[in-house]
Amino acid sequence: MSDVKLMVLYPQPKDLVQFEKDYQEHIALFHQQTGIPSDARPYSVTKFFPTPLGASPFYQMFSMPFPSLEALQQTMSSPAMQIIAADAVRISSGVAPAVLMGSES
Repeated sequence: MSDVKLMVLYPQPKDLVQFEKDYQEHIALFHQQTGIPSDARPYSVTKFFPTPLGASPFYQMFSMPFPSLEALQQTMSSPAMQIIAADAVRISSGVAPAVLMGSES
């Protein structure tokens, strides 16, 4: 299996300005904990817009590809990712973001 993705969906924040500030600190923590240089972006961030049916339940999505499911699972079980995951909950208005793993078909 290739092109496996980690996706983290953040719910609509209670305080948008605070979330944006916290998210920048969260991304800095991500780079620090993973050892990925701060100027590298092996991930994408998508912000969601309202639709004619109303606001999305999610504000934004972090998505990062991995070469295999095994590589993703190994990364997710690392102590560094546990720190990052705990911080993701902290910045997410106290509600755990939705974490999904999948691949394109």
